[in-house]
Amino acid sequence: MERRQQFFHSPLPYVLLAPQIVIIAIFFVYPAAKAVYLSFMLEDPWGMSSTFVWFENYQMLFQSSDYLESLGFTVLFSVLVSFLSLAIALLLAVKADNVIHGQGSYKVTLTWVYAVAPAVAGIIGGFLFNPHIGVLTDFFAKVGWTFSVQTDPFDATFALVLVSVWKQVAVNFVYFLAGLQSISYAVKEAATLDCVSDSKRFWTITFPLLAPTGFFLLVINLTYAFFETFGVIDTMTNGGPGGTTTSLVYKVYRDGFVGADLGGSSAQSVVLLLLVLGLTFIQFRFVEKRVHY
Repeated sequence: MERRQQFFHSPLPYVLLAPQIVIIAIFFVYPAAKAVYLSFMLEDPWGMSSTFVWFENYQMLFQSSDYLESLGFTVLFSVLVSFLSLAIALLLAVKADNVIHGQGSYKVTLTWVYAVAPAVAGIIGGFLFNPHIGVLTDFFAKVGWTFSVQTDPFDATFALVLVSVWKQVAVNFVYFLAGLQSISYAVKEAATLDCVSDSKRFWTITFPLLAPTGFFLLVINLTYAFFETFGVIDTMTNGGPGGTTTSLVYKVYRDGFVGADLGGSSAQSVVLLLLVLGLTFIQFRFVEKRVHY
């Protein structure tokens, strides 16, 4: 006669997971479902009435030149911030890893900026690029560049990218330095014997070993550029001049909370969600194949 094993599970894991599941349901699942619902509605600004309009909000969205400009700015801004943040952090991590004495001071100096909130970073950037007292504005004026965040779209974009990169370099530096220091000494010693050139040794041996760290940071930095730079944009340019530095996230805020267009802003949030999900799928579907763990 065959005997079957029966396993009895304790309800304790489910009890411990319940608070987190409730938080996710209240603050993530419900708002997402509500945004999808509102994206099909034409809402009264005072919340007194609503009309079901099917896909009209989405049609108006992609017929809007302002939205398409925001989409183009977001893509360009995210690519620049992610690439520069990763490149500068990797360079600093390699230099700090080669320092024999005083590594602690280097680490503290390069990582304490991570404690600065994006909004505070934007305020600092506002002071640096102020047309009257800005240190960087005065510096650019001395080299013949009439820098104006308030009137020139290129200057405003340049300032936003610079401040956003400065804010993100710290966390990238920490991960890259940890990745470099996790490479065993035996591998480094064998690489030194096999390859005399420092640059060739880095690109053929060290950099491939950092691929898992780099892939993780690529996902983190793109998410940062899409969402967490809201505070920098809001405090530095308010999306100006003329809406040229309005990202998709900031446009959702401006149209929804300032313009009281709940249906249109909800449609924008749904499109943004789909865009980020598609970008994440591409990263894990194609980029991760080149990563060796």
